[in-house]
Amino acid sequence: MVEILPSLLAADFARLDREIAFAEQAEVTKLHLDVMDGRFVPNISFGPPVIQSIRAITELHLDVHLMIEDPDRYLRTFVECGANSISVHYEACRHLHRTLRAIQSEGVLAGVVLNPATPVSVLDEVLELTDFVLLMSVNPGFGGQQFIPRTLSKVMQLDTRRRELGLHFPIEIDGGITHKNAADAARAGVDWIVAGSSIFGNEDPSAAIRQMHQLTRAATAVRV
Repeated sequence: MVEILPSLLAADFARLDREIAFAEQAEVTKLHLDVMDGRFVPNISFGPPVIQSIRAITELHLDVHLMIEDPDRYLRTFVECGANSISVHYEACRHLHRTLRAIQSEGVLAGVVLNPATPVSVLDEVLELTDFVLLMSVNPGFGGQQFIPRTLSKVMQLDTRRRELGLHFPIEIDGGITHKNAADAARAGVDWIVAGSSIFGNEDPSAAIRQMHQLTRAATAVRV
């Protein structure tokens, strides 16, 4: 079943407890947290103290996406703050195999992220190691961007590759996902859909999550 991961980057931080409650009411199991350093991407979001505060008010799985330079330096810090999964950018890691192993050694799931211009083929040497792969469907750094349609081709390539290798890692997608394209992502082979503005920009975030779940379930029922 396709999972919807509400992205807290689009939430109202003045009412974060309420926003998380909306997600819990819609029976999601994971929240997506975008960490930006203003160097790897041209924006700054939040860091360990905020994640620690979020951990204190929810038991949901915290999926921490590190859009930062030198992620190895901070891995343990984010684990200690409550991350359940940590994804790092292929483009930011000099020694990706080592970084993934380091994350897993802390007892959390390790994921690899690819920017829109990075081909899926670069992951061939780590697909058997990674716990999940996140494909960016916008250029990272800002919420509310337009979806890059070609990302669906990358999803299908990656889905084909994991089946060829007999692997079962989830494929995650992040950026520009709305109720208009969520079904397309599900049909292409996505397992985890990150959505921010289309959820928290809605008057009823819980209803927006449920609707997106319905759309993706209907899409995968006839998936080819």
